[in-house]
Amino acid sequence: MHEPAATIEAMIFDAYGTLFDTQSILPTLEKTFPGRGDYLTQIWRLKQLEYSWLRSLTDDYRDFSVVTRDALRYSLATIGVEADTSILDSLVQAYDRLDLYGDALAMLSGLTGRRLAVFSNGTTAMLEALLANAGIRDRFERVVSVDTVRVFKPSPRAYRLACETLGLPPQKVLLVSSNGFDLHGAALHGLQTARIERNTPDAVRATIGVQDSIRPSAFFLALRSQLEALGSRPTMVVPSLTDLVNAIGR
Repeated sequence: MHEPAATIEAMIFDAYGTLFDTQSILPTLEKTFPGRGDYLTQIWRLKQLEYSWLRSLTDDYRDFSVVTRDALRYSLATIGVEADTSILDSLVQAYDRLDLYGDALAMLSGLTGRRLAVFSNGTTAMLEALLANAGIRDRFERVVSVDTVRVFKPSPRAYRLACETLGLPPQKVLLVSSNGFDLHGAALHGLQTARIERNTPDAVRATIGVQDSIRPSAFFLALRSQLEALGSRPTMVVPSLTDLVNAIGR
């Protein structure tokens, strides 16, 4: 961790994996596909991210609701399931009811008076539903969706959109995220960044070391437990959203 390079005038929060737990979809998938819930949870999320990057790189943009649905169809096909429309609709809609991380409410209370926004790959409709269902929509000044510029994070155009929406230069904006690709993209665009490191690399390695067989969730944790090996470093690293309040000052 190092001192912020400039005064932080606004904070933008990633939604999926930072404020909201994408792993909380697991019980719904397990109920629908007994014995496959953990596996499908990981494949769905990883393919969702992969499709966002693939569509950005090929200039074949479709919004995040389409990406999420396509990733689910792919995931189900890996277990030989071609789900009907009603099942697909039900599972995709469950993404609007992801669990809010337990440290989020205390963090938001500690940041009263600061400019806060949500900045996400999700569509505005998806994000508004997610925040409303969690009862925290009123805590944020703006909801910024990359759908406006039709390209996903970590494209520079996405971070430029967030800064322009807030009317601030990048160095005065702090991106808060648990996702390494997001932190790297923001850092390259000049934003300050805060990594929420809920799972340390040492903790993940210790867990894997004592298991007779590695669960699918371990792969996802391993991919989220370390900084990307691309040279950028976050402005600060904290173990939880609650610790973020003390790291930046009330």
